[in-house]
Amino acid sequence: MKKNIRNDIIETKKYLRKQVLDTILNQFDGKLMGLSKEHRKQKYNKMRENPYSFFRGSAYLFYYDVTDLPFTFHTPEDRPTWLLGDLHFDNISAFQNEHQEIVFDVDDFDEGYFGSYLYDVMRMVVSIRLMSSQHGYNEEDADTFVESFLTHYIKQLEDFQSGANDPVQLQFTKVNTKASIKRVLDNLEQRQTAHKLDESVNKYDSIQWLMGDDHLLSLSTSERKEFTSIWEDYIDSIPASVKKRRNYYSVKDVMKKEGAGIGSTGLERYYILIEGEHGQNIILEAKEARAPIPAYFFPYDEKFWYDHKHQGRRVVHTQQSMHHLADPYLGYFTLQGHDFYVRERSPLTGELEAQDLQDPKSMLETIKTMARITAKIHARADADIENGLMDYHSEEAILDAIQRNQKEFIQQINVWSKHYQQVVEEDFLLFNEWLDENADFSGQK
Repeated sequence: MKKNIRNDIIETKKYLRKQVLDTILNQFDGKLMGLSKEHRKQKYNKMRENPYSFFRGSAYLFYYDVTDLPFTFHTPEDRPTWLLGDLHFDNISAFQNEHQEIVFDVDDFDEGYFGSYLYDVMRMVVSIRLMSSQHGYNEEDADTFVESFLTHYIKQLEDFQSGANDPVQLQFTKVNTKASIKRVLDNLEQRQTAHKLDESVNKYDSIQWLMGDDHLLSLSTSERKEFTSIWEDYIDSIPASVKKRRNYYSVKDVMKKEGAGIGSTGLERYYILIEGEHGQNIILEAKEARAPIPAYFFPYDEKFWYDHKHQGRRVVHTQQSMHHLADPYLGYFTLQGHDFYVRERSPLTGELEAQDLQDPKSMLETIKTMARITAKIHARADADIENGLMDYHSEEAILDAIQRNQKEFIQQINVWSKHYQQVVEEDFLLFNEWLDENADFSGQK
């Protein structure tokens, strides 16, 4: 009896790709991250919701797939860009900055590393396609969104190069944003006003009450003692230019955070209420930091690692480099052999909601702003700033790679992102099959 060659080919391809998934998931979530079976189950339950969630939680698979592809428009290895490392639609949001201004900007720096700008761009445009599909947009709409992102990314870099804008000073507020982003910023400003008028928020000394979070756990007496014993290391790490008197950082309350974002599942996280002054309540977040995912796939950068042996310091440095204002609470410490970074945990944050992205014009305006923010973080983290590691301007290196043929650049990335969206969607189905075959992670007995 003749074999069905077509079925053999299809099944072989599926089998081989599933083996790749199995290897990558076990290597990163199992061996490198050391996630428990329970934490892996929690993470994978979030990832199996839809292709976009799967994409968010599998950055290591993305880098495994794309780092050896011979794209025309990479910058040279000796002129890298400081990357966010995990740029996607949900890692840009609204929040209150250090001057109590409501801004829209990137908000997750855990994977910050040096490499070609193209990886941030590629990861972002794939997320745009997946998000578009999730909201019911067709392929033609997604093509338009991706083209707009790439066009406005280039235009903003050109404005930096010409001096029309300054990446060190540029920030995005309701003054220079439109549509959904402007509405989110307006709503957050209203919450900010109400927050200031609520006298009770400045009189309470419980994190649980202030945060209203059911996923906060009290520390045991021994855990609290150990935590407060290393807190001095955090205070010592704060730059002298912004450091206040030591009593200002005294710990009033500390709780452990349970549960987190998809990629952060299993990482330890603490909320710390510090003394402050004049009865104010300041909550800091300490989050565990691991080696960034891109580092496992990029060439080893000796200079970068010499300056960033501590993973918490690397995350802090990334945020300082990319934000308009440096959070004065940024610092780091080590607890039980694990590196942590510390930043302020503002109660005033806002994200785009599903209904904000239903209108094509609003979606387009959102993507344009995200393109400008991407250009800003790339151009800002270079010789423009005091603590830069580069002796050249990133926007010039990137434009040198693109400007020879912008039309071809946009076309190539658009076509590739369409292809990779399909890869992610197919991988998502294989991932769900893989989960069902692994009772330890699927919840099956």
